[in-house]
Amino acid sequence: MNILDKIVADKRTEVALRKTLIPVKQLEQSILFSNETNSLASALKAGTSGIIAEHKRRSPSKSVINHNLNVFDVAKGYEDAGVCGMSILTDGKYFGGSLDDLLTARASCNLPLLRKEFIIDTYQIIEAKAYGADVILLIAAILTREEIKTFSELAKSLNLDVLLEVHNEEELYKSLMPSLDMLGVNNRNLKTFEVSLDISKALSTLIPDDFVKVSESGISSIEAIKELQPYGYKGFLIGENFMKTDNAGASATEFIKALNL
Repeated sequence: MNILDKIVADKRTEVALRKTLIPVKQLEQSILFSNETNSLASALKAGTSGIIAEHKRRSPSKSVINHNLNVFDVAKGYEDAGVCGMSILTDGKYFGGSLDDLLTARASCNLPLLRKEFIIDTYQIIEAKAYGADVILLIAAILTREEIKTFSELAKSLNLDVLLEVHNEEELYKSLMPSLDMLGVNNRNLKTFEVSLDISKALSTLIPDDFVKVSESGISSIEAIKELQPYGYKGFLIGENFMKTDNAGASATEFIKALNL
């Protein structure tokens, strides 16, 4: 059992429990459920930086990244820095996140917010909308083509953007469908945790132009972004680079200034 299998097994148990605590009808009555959403795909197409900045306290590969930063300040700091969107880890057991982090970020900024989660059930998509997300992440490695279709079509019916993450050619071909907005290439090998930008480069030519291309993992330098831009990437998910500093917003500001020089 690799780490991804473990996370998914735990997630199935967690979601089953959450369903008994908060029924779908209750989620649909949330104040935020009827809110208009803010498209990340549009922000990436129109933006100059392409940065999707993350709020992440820890990860299975790095253990603790930063437990001291306040989500409210991080979200506000990212917005002031001029990022295109914000990714929020809502998994508790492995990443130290929660849906409350999503609510807090929604209260503090107008950025497109991505719920970064291991989605294995339609319930989590309704939950994402109820807690103020604008975008959901679907991970091809843990879903069948039928699940990707069902989940992405439900998300579109709720006006949520869909970012689908792939790691290889097989996952990419399995996943291509009109109900996706963005295709994210994860540069991290989920079995070994090694990172290489070559994965983004190799898959770039296979992604149709209808989708916004996003590169994820291992992007910690301006050079990496400049290296990937000629391959058609418009979005760059930066996970740990800003979060491992004392001031994520200030760190993102400096980064974007240098990127736009």
